[in-house]
Amino acid sequence: MTNPTSLKIEQPEQPFYKSQGNEVALFEHAYRHQLPMLIKGPTGCGKTRFINYMAARLGRPVYTVSCHDDLTASDLVGRHLIGDSGTYWSDGPLTRAVREGAICYLDEVVEARKDTTVVLHPLTDDRRILPIERTGEILHAPPEFMLVVSYNPGYQNLLKGMKPSTKQRFIAQRFDFPKPELEQQILMGETGIDSVLAKRLVIMANALRALKDHDLEEAASTRLLVYTATLILGGYDPLEACRAALVEPLTDDDETIQALMEVVSVTFGA
Repeated sequence: MTNPTSLKIEQPEQPFYKSQGNEVALFEHAYRHQLPMLIKGPTGCGKTRFINYMAARLGRPVYTVSCHDDLTASDLVGRHLIGDSGTYWSDGPLTRAVREGAICYLDEVVEARKDTTVVLHPLTDDRRILPIERTGEILHAPPEFMLVVSYNPGYQNLLKGMKPSTKQRFIAQRFDFPKPELEQQILMGETGIDSVLAKRLVIMANALRALKDHDLEEAASTRLLVYTATLILGGYDPLEACRAALVEPLTDDDETIQALMEVVSVTFGA
């Protein structure tokens, strides 16, 4: 039975990814030395893409868990279920990753309940074990197993922070939106658009990002730029593509939408 909170990618093909700095080397060193890793960065800056890229580069399957405030320890570790032949044990994604020597990626880990993340502690020190209380098992993680978590530090509040005692169990890497030249290359490589369109989209995105602290909770992400470029490349009207794929996802406020569309018109549509 597949846990609905997780997605397993088995030996994925290596996705398109452009390195921003030393993140590839750091991840490989962490993997070789069995160190858990924490990735911090804004929504849509490429954290999940990076994990899938590294899983493919290292030849390991990856279990991705999208964390939420209803996530329980049983969702991660497993539970007893009732089937036609009686009660049986079903591993959760964390347990399956440990057994298989896979990468377990907990996306937006701060969204999970604090009592849930405690189950990670024995895996993030020199023990590297996963006790399963309900079955009495103690799983020892093989060298190939790696635990990776991520969150958006700009979207935290007092109730959604990561406990310092948990945070200090990981090595950490900070992500941000790529520099303009690199972001243009990413858009061109990801969608096939030309350099002129890529440059316009990046200029527009940076103009919108400058408004983040004033009117927007989230900045215009690279992911949304990819969506916008895909619509335009498919023949959709550029201004309407920017509205549908970039502006509307950022806000529900009519006045803010109008202000953002003015930026789009000036920097892209004019």
